[in-house]
Amino acid sequence: MRVSEVVTQEEWLAARRALLEREKELTRLRDAVAAERRSLPMVEVTADYVFDGTGGPARLADLFEGRRQLLVYHFMFEPAWDAGCPSCTFIIDNVGHQSHLHARDTTLALVSRAPLARLEAYRRRMGWDDITWYSSGKSSFNLDYGVTIDATHRSYNFRDRSGEDGWVGWSGDMPGVSAFLRADDRIYHTYSAYERGVEPLMGTYVWLDLTALGRQEDWEQPPGNGDGNGMSWLHRHDEYPEPSPRS
Repeated sequence: MRVSEVVTQEEWLAARRALLEREKELTRLRDAVAAERRSLPMVEVTADYVFDGTGGPARLADLFEGRRQLLVYHFMFEPAWDAGCPSCTFIIDNVGHQSHLHARDTTLALVSRAPLARLEAYRRRMGWDDITWYSSGKSSFNLDYGVTIDATHRSYNFRDRSGEDGWVGWSGDMPGVSAFLRADDRIYHTYSAYERGVEPLMGTYVWLDLTALGRQEDWEQPPGNGDGNGMSWLHRHDEYPEPSPRS
């Protein structure tokens, strides 16, 4: 384990104040980027997507549940899988009480290609009682929004997969989030993010980033506290080994 330098309280306070200036810069930049995100142009959704839901067939308008905004988390759960992606599971474990989103006229829904019966079984296993999940397996929704990649769908608008990171040559589902707005009985696609673009949804990481040891992943700087690449430590919350007794 890497241990930081030990200093006096006065020296620590000086270093902390210097870091605070950087944190304020980051806050201002985050606010500015969020403003640009809200100012993005929109695209009207004209495709007639039909999903499988617990109440039967549902169209995209039904996913709003009467609210003005819809957030779709594209959960990686391919049709042949028996369980959902651990990383996507990690994200949904970090979702707060739905009432807070509802108070801002916004609905959150999960969408995956797996059959509804498997999605519902996994939802019950994870204890996500207030999460609504739909199967998109009978529609082109996943392909159209860039979260299922095949030989004929290698990129989605701004994402050119050629010559890039570990997703090169990938065929299958990818993580992502998309936002939609409903106005005058029309639906508009306003935003999508993929890969590390969904990292702000991982609340546990936000907490770990406040600690001296951080996420304890090999890529972090300064080095010395990692025990594996990326999210190699991550398990579904009911699959972690029993912790060792503490003295």
